[in-house]
Amino acid sequence: MNLCLPGHAPTAAAAVLALLLAAAPALAGPGAHGPDGEHLDTPAGMRPASALPRVEAQTDAFELVAELGAGTLAILIDRYASNEPVLGARLEVESGPLKAVAAFRAEQGDYAVTNAAMLKALATPGEHGLVFTLVAGADSDLLDGTLKVAAASDAAATADHHEGDHPLPRAAWAGAGLAALALVGGIAWWRSRQRQARTLQVGL
Repeated sequence: MNLCLPGHAPTAAAAVLALLLAAAPALAGPGAHGPDGEHLDTPAGMRPASALPRVEAQTDAFELVAELGAGTLAILIDRYASNEPVLGARLEVESGPLKAVAAFRAEQGDYAVTNAAMLKALATPGEHGLVFTLVAGADSDLLDGTLKVAAASDAAATADHHEGDHPLPRAAWAGAGLAALALVGGIAWWRSRQRQARTLQVGL
């Protein structure tokens, strides 16, 4: 006489496993691109998005993100095909009549524009066209984009929006953790039922 119902426990475990997979965030592999050529993952060394004004630019060979902070325009560059960071290159930035050389910062792996006149102009609310001239070894390229700087009130609203987004990823990870615990518990329950069934079969 077999009192174990093997068909039920695996089904429950499979359902919990499906829940775990649904709750876990989808992570794209390095260098993965979407249908429009956009990167699905964060380029190597790129910082998480912030409320600071930023501009993104790309060509077939390179891509960059520039972020305007207090006293600097920080720029990160990588090769578009491989996400390999571009380090120690020569980078010149131009905005209207203003032009400045971005110094490479080895400790951060980025480039920084500290030219006071350019930073003052870029900090003015509005849209600022930027042209980046890059020379990396034997390769050279021109990248361009538009830096959009919001007024103080708009920037504050954007910062509040970003802060409101933070609990969502934590909630997603918490859900995934609970699903994982449920899966472990389901497997333990299934194994316990199997041991009980084998004990009853031996007794019979």
